[in-house]
Amino acid sequence: MKLNLDIKVPSKQAWLDAVMADFDSFLKDHADCERKASSMAMSLVAKYPNRVEIIPELIATGVEELEHFRDVYAIMEKRGLQLNHSIGGDPYVQALVKKCHSGVTERFLDRLLIASVVETRGAERFRMVADALEDPELKRFYKLLWASEAKHGHIFVKMALHYFEEDHVYDRLRYWIDVESDVLEGLEIRSALH
Repeated sequence: MKLNLDIKVPSKQAWLDAVMADFDSFLKDHADCERKASSMAMSLVAKYPNRVEIIPELIATGVEELEHFRDVYAIMEKRGLQLNHSIGGDPYVQALVKKCHSGVTERFLDRLLIASVVETRGAERFRMVADALEDPELKRFYKLLWASEAKHGHIFVKMALHYFEEDHVYDRLRYWIDVESDVLEGLEIRSALH
């Protein structure tokens, strides 16, 4: 069984052009996104400590995202780049989270499915970046990230299936894919992951 659904709207060439025109800004944003992804996984552990079946996988995902941050930072160091002083809000993720249910159980499902959609979009975009890069080391790095993000897209759906009926999970995931497409279409194009 496929554990996630494909995104509905592909990223635009204009987004990739913006990234390639200012790759240093993209790297800084990418580093911020990896830190936030690690924090998000760990925040699910903190908010839902009774969901013991998924805690080991959430911890593993948080650690993996932190390793990605370490690897992006190493690339930044080689290029003489510093981290952003503070991590700004991500308008893409913020717009998605605003659409979450407010009930505890429903919000739990929504947060897992939003994470799946965000990771799936990240996989698509990292693949585009990998294909566009000429530097062999960077190309290899983004190919590895693309595979990892795709795996994370599956992991969060698998977590949801521990607690919710399959039909309900996939109906709600289809809803989030539609919402994500609308959010993406409304975003300003910039040299950032989202």
